[in-house]
Amino acid sequence: MIKLVYCITRKPGMSRTNFSDYWLRTHAPIGARIPGVRRFVQSYAIRVPGDAAAPDFDGMVELWFDDVAALLAARSSEAWKESTADEANFIDSSRTAYFVTEEKEILSQT
Repeated sequence: MIKLVYCITRKPGMSRTNFSDYWLRTHAPIGARIPGVRRFVQSYAIRVPGDAAAPDFDGMVELWFDDVAALLAARSSEAWKESTADEANFIDSSRTAYFVTEEKEILSQT
């Protein structure tokens, strides 16, 4: 399995509440239609008392695919194109990070 990770920042002037609501209620249903996605997780940044700095990003999304071929097929889908176009409504594209990973689980205590 491979995982695509985006670290994202909300558009300037957008409140954290509006960002979170839009990402979950409007954008997530679009992303959920991307073919080949095996798992889809949104993570929202929180402030921890005592941290010296604010989080670098407002959130992170993870999309799992069976393999690179499945990711490449997903990228050519209409749902992927819709999702990418919708990002302009809530994401500051100049403050994002993107990478594809292959996980190596070290510990799991579920």
